[in-house]
Amino acid sequence: MRFAAEPQPRPTADRTAVVLVNLGTPDAPTAPALRRYLAEFLADPRVVEIPRLLWWPILHGVILRVRPAKSARKYASIWMPEGSPLLVWSEKQAKLLQGYLGERGHAVPVRHAMRYGTPSVASVLDALKAEGATRILLLPLYPQYSGTTTASAWDAVGAWAARVRSLPELRFVNRYHDDPAYIEALAQRVLAHWQTHGRGEKLVLSFHGVPERTRALGDPYYDECLASAKRLGERLSLRDEQLVVTFQSRFGKAAWLQPYTEPTLVALAKQGVASLDVMCPGFTADCLETLEEIDQEVRAAFLAAGGREFRYIPCLNDSHPWIDALAQIALRHLQGWPTAR
Repeated sequence: MRFAAEPQPRPTADRTAVVLVNLGTPDAPTAPALRRYLAEFLADPRVVEIPRLLWWPILHGVILRVRPAKSARKYASIWMPEGSPLLVWSEKQAKLLQGYLGERGHAVPVRHAMRYGTPSVASVLDALKAEGATRILLLPLYPQYSGTTTASAWDAVGAWAARVRSLPELRFVNRYHDDPAYIEALAQRVLAHWQTHGRGEKLVLSFHGVPERTRALGDPYYDECLASAKRLGERLSLRDEQLVVTFQSRFGKAAWLQPYTEPTLVALAKQGVASLDVMCPGFTADCLETLEEIDQEVRAAFLAAGGREFRYIPCLNDSHPWIDALAQIALRHLQGWPTAR
């Protein structure tokens, strides 16, 4: 049967729900868990736009044989007692957002889901539907739109919807890269860091990279990253030379968005820049790419090149300004739907 069986309809009050969608994480910092996670992640044609006939032998014959053990060691270095940082922070954000909405008089259950790994988008939507949700807002935790992230989350929702007989109403937030509350949350994170730790010579904003060809094909991600950086720089009253925008996490040999983070920071150190503050505005929760790649690998490279102070500014995580920004974004997109207690 193509479509799932539905329980007999029963009269119920309309119920609205929100799902926060993040990228995903392995279930454990082990090679088998990483193999399962990477197999799902790297099989997504939104992530790797290479014909399957060419990509499949590389993925299954090389990458999934070599990379899981190496990645597992990296995950182990940042794993929290409660689990993967990305999952821990995403779960906290969902719980806090539900509380913030409740304080404003909106009885809206909020759940977190992962595009890859658990809890999956489909399992969370199934659970909400079973609880009686008739309207669901999907809010990806990616401020800047990209086909590799935002659109892929939509694909997961579409795949779920393709097997559901009685669909709830669905809304989807595409982007909020220039939302004033999001920019303010970033600014408050930086200002609090400066107040506690002092201020470096430059503020580096490192965004996750994507292949350069996606920009040429019409993906707006690069422009939205620059727009976010510009608005944050204006909010902090920074001069152009005090703000550096870079892109990290390059994978493979093809050209990705530039300038690349690590080579740029190494060059700055060799030019005599002694102290840097580094932030990752495109990540709303700390994860492998921020805690290991930036705060360990890039830090070590900068210091080895002659830099003296590398100060990493944590992601928005569970900070009050960020949860308040999420509430504002959610309420704007929930307008017209029943949410009162």
